[in-house]
Amino acid sequence: MSRSGREPARGDTAAVLAGPTMARHKQRMDRLQFNGEWLGLAVVASAFAILAVLEIAVPFRTARHTRGRRWLTNLALFALDTAAVRLVLPLAMAGTAVVAAERGWGLFNAVGAPGWLALAGSLLALDLALWVQHLATHRVPWLWRLHRVHHVDRAFDVTTAARFHPVEIVLSMAWKMAVVAALGAPVLAVVVFEAGFAVFALWTHANLDLPAQAERWVRGLIVTPGMHRIHHSTRPGETNSNYGTVLSGWDRLFGTYVGSAADAPRTMPIGLAEFRDERPTRLGWSLWFPFRRH
Repeated sequence: MSRSGREPARGDTAAVLAGPTMARHKQRMDRLQFNGEWLGLAVVASAFAILAVLEIAVPFRTARHTRGRRWLTNLALFALDTAAVRLVLPLAMAGTAVVAAERGWGLFNAVGAPGWLALAGSLLALDLALWVQHLATHRVPWLWRLHRVHHVDRAFDVTTAARFHPVEIVLSMAWKMAVVAALGAPVLAVVVFEAGFAVFALWTHANLDLPAQAERWVRGLIVTPGMHRIHHSTRPGETNSNYGTVLSGWDRLFGTYVGSAADAPRTMPIGLAEFRDERPTRLGWSLWFPFRRH
């Protein structure tokens, strides 16, 4: 009995019970987001360290440029990228997934998809969305101006994966958040994708190579350093190919796959043909590069 002397209605009881349940659910979601972000950071940092050591121990291409200032600039750009996203879009992908789940946004929430389907579908759709984004950065002139900061690097190693202009990274995060909201992607899928995609980005830019037989088998499913190195060629026809980061099938499906470079992989020119000096190793120059008149 309530204090008013009447039995609580069934709807009132459901509302009372739903409050704590929703609160506990939100706590679990927030905890998954927080733990996932820290675990993802640890995984990515470990992958970077392992690949960097392997590059030094068994490099595929002989380093023609000193690591010093180039690595500092590439890693400084990464730090600025991270700060820019935190400042402009603090919700980020995982936060968007939490909000989407709470409010029932997105395809998978609308149709009540089972967890396994939402997880697998989100991972696949997000990889395709990033392939589309990468294609756009090469096809849309003002996006290419930003993306050239990544391509102007004259060397190809694990730090190249960190070399992006902050404006491009903020725009990329906005796109990914929109895709997460439209899909209703689960928090777990977003956490797994963010960490996995970052590790693959490091892997595909590593100055390493696989044995020929292994390269053929592995490249049939996922992108390898040998496949992505072609994308960083100075030849425009090769630069505008191989846009994938995780699955190699998107390039094969959409006709943008190039299997081998015109030049020998160990000596092929990397970067942009019109910028062959040391300017890209300077942080200030790299930040101003998209806004220069050429």
